[in-house]
Amino acid sequence: MAIIYEAERDSDSSFVDMVWYSQSAGSGSFISSATSKLEMVITKQQGGVSFSILGPFTRAFPAPIPEDAEFIGITLKLGTFIPCLPVHDLINGGIQLPEGAGRSFWLHGSTWQLPDFENADIFIDRLVHQGLLAHEPMVEAALNGQIMDLSERSLQRRFRRITGLTHGTLYQIERARLAMTLLQQGVSILDTVEQAGYYDQPT
Repeated sequence: MAIIYEAERDSDSSFVDMVWYSQSAGSGSFISSATSKLEMVITKQQGGVSFSILGPFTRAFPAPIPEDAEFIGITLKLGTFIPCLPVHDLINGGIQLPEGAGRSFWLHGSTWQLPDFENADIFIDRLVHQGLLAHEPMVEAALNGQIMDLSERSLQRRFRRITGLTHGTLYQIERARLAMTLLQQGVSILDTVEQAGYYDQPT
């Protein structure tokens, strides 16, 4: 299996981290890393199209790649969630939404046209306008140590409601992803340990 084409772009939406596109040749699998963010994925294969909502994932795991398929992904920003879908149903997996007529899918009792790589931001804006997508800035603020007026119980309750994860689990995932990014950028191991906050961990 090989990915024969990949592209990604930033988004104008404050709810979206990145929009990406890829194609596969043959079939196979890859190791998916842990992530605290939700992702929408459109898969086109053999004339069929599906719309899935994935994550968050608390661990790395092998994921299958459909044979000779195209993928469009919308990675949502940390703290963005879908109020009508219980987040605990998405942890370490996801759901495929029912297919509608004419390249559409069902969500919360209505059909929606499948977005493409170029109009993903418009699609997201429509979801926001209908109350089907929301963002809680408290999540990222708390991870950055900017919220001090919540009790531990209140913090954990709000984190679980929005992300399905505890504050501690989310922090560990984000720190590990930061370390991976720094290492991929050529930052030394010692500098990565310091910048990612691992210097105070037991060996």
